[in-house]
Amino acid sequence: MEHVSWMTYIMLILASYRLTHLIVFDKITEFIRRPFMKKIQVQTENGTKSKEVPASMFGYLLKCYWCAGIWSAIFLGGLYFLFPKVAFILILILSIAGGQSILETFVGVNIKKVDYYSHQINHKEK
Repeated sequence: MEHVSWMTYIMLILASYRLTHLIVFDKITEFIRRPFMKKIQVQTENGTKSKEVPASMFGYLLKCYWCAGIWSAIFLGGLYFLFPKVAFILILILSIAGGQSILETFVGVNIKKVDYYSHQINHKEK
């Protein structure tokens, strides 16, 4: 087995993260998940709500972040070891997108905190 550098390992982690998120959550891949999902009616305190749940084991695998993460890691890791030059392009793109999404999440949360605290301070001054 070929040696994997720390940089490549980090890129594989970020790429796997992004691919998993793409499969499980993103709107653009909803058409892949839809055939394996069904809607059920759930009683809540506020009445009846429609909820989307897996219709099969494969649907569960597409909605389960941990399951899709394992398969993403196997796919990207295997692709890298079998076809490193081709896989590197995909891994590079997904790892950049994965790193960016982590940064965006961190920045977005902190922007919301700043807005919240500035609102609290402004509210106290009045």
